[in-house]
Amino acid sequence: MNPSPVLVLTAQGDRNIPFLTELRQMTTIVVGDSPRDFAGAAEDAEVILNWSGSLALLRDVFLLSRRLRWIHSRAAGLEQTLFPELIESEVILTNGGGVFSASLGEFALAAILYFAKDFRRMIDNQLAGIWEQFDVTMISGKTLGIVGYGSIGRAVAARARALEMRVIGLRRHVPQLSDQDPLIEQVYESEQRLEMLSRCDYVVVTLPLTERTRDLIGDAEFAVMKNSAVIINIGRGPTINEQAMIKALLEKRIRGAALDVFDQEPLPQGHAFYSLPNVLLSPHCADHTPDWLDDSMRFFLAQLDRFQRAQPLLNVVDKKSGY
Repeated sequence: MNPSPVLVLTAQGDRNIPFLTELRQMTTIVVGDSPRDFAGAAEDAEVILNWSGSLALLRDVFLLSRRLRWIHSRAAGLEQTLFPELIESEVILTNGGGVFSASLGEFALAAILYFAKDFRRMIDNQLAGIWEQFDVTMISGKTLGIVGYGSIGRAVAARARALEMRVIGLRRHVPQLSDQDPLIEQVYESEQRLEMLSRCDYVVVTLPLTERTRDLIGDAEFAVMKNSAVIINIGRGPTINEQAMIKALLEKRIRGAALDVFDQEPLPQGHAFYSLPNVLLSPHCADHTPDWLDDSMRFFLAQLDRFQRAQPLLNVVDKKSGY
C-alpha cells in the first residue's frame, strides 16, 4: 500500500462517500472538512481528492501539501477548484468530465421533446379537466446547435441524431470535426456564434465557466435567434446573461428555456424563472441518477490505479484555460 496518504476533502456534514473500503484497500486515506483534519498528513500527501470540499478548503490544504503531485475534482466544473497558486504550480489537475455526460444528454433530449410536444399545455389541460386538441411539432429535421462541443455536447448530439435532428456546434478551436465526427454537420468558431444561433431551432449550452465564456450569450445572441427557438443550459449558469434571457422570454422573442444551472443556487424565492410559463426549471440535478456518486468514485478509483502505475491520467485540465 502506498504510504503517501490521499486527502479526501468534503463539505461539512458530508458522509456520503461510496467505496471508501475499496479506496482504503488501495492507499492510506484521510477524510476531513477543515484544514486541521489534514495538518498531520498533508506534509506527505501526493494526492488530493476534492470530493465536495469548498474552494477555500482546497486552497488551504493545497498550501499545506508541499509534496503534492495531483488533485482530482469530483465535479466537472472548475470554478470552485482553480486558484492562482494551483494554476501556477506543476500539480496535475483532473476532473469528473464525462462521468455525467450520458445523463445530461438525456436531459437535453427530454427538454427538446418537452417543448416540441408542449407537455406543459397537456399537463395544465389535464389538471383543469380540459379536452383540447392542438398541434405538436416534430424534432426530426430540426437544427440543434451545441454551444461547447465537448463530452457533454457529443452525448447530446448522439441522442439528437438518433431522432434525425441536424446538429451543428460551436467551439473555441475548430478542428475538422465534420470529416471525423459523423454526429455533427458543421462547427463554428466563437466569433461566428451569431451566424450559428440564427440557424438553430434548439440551442444546448454545455460550456464551462471561464472569463471567456461568462455572458457569452446575451442580448445580441438572443436578438438573432428564431422566435420559435428553445435554449437549454446544462453547463454553467453565468455563461448566459440571465437578465437578457429573462427579457427574451418575457417578450417571447424565443419560445422557451430549459435550465439546470443558474447564476445563484439555490435559486432564490421570487425569482422570475419560477413563474415564467415558458421555462422548464431543474434544480441542478439533471445528472443526479441513483448511482451518480458511485460513478464519480469509480472514475477516481480508476484514475488512482493509473496514477499508482505511473500511467497517463484522464481528463487532465488546462489550468490556465480553465477547462
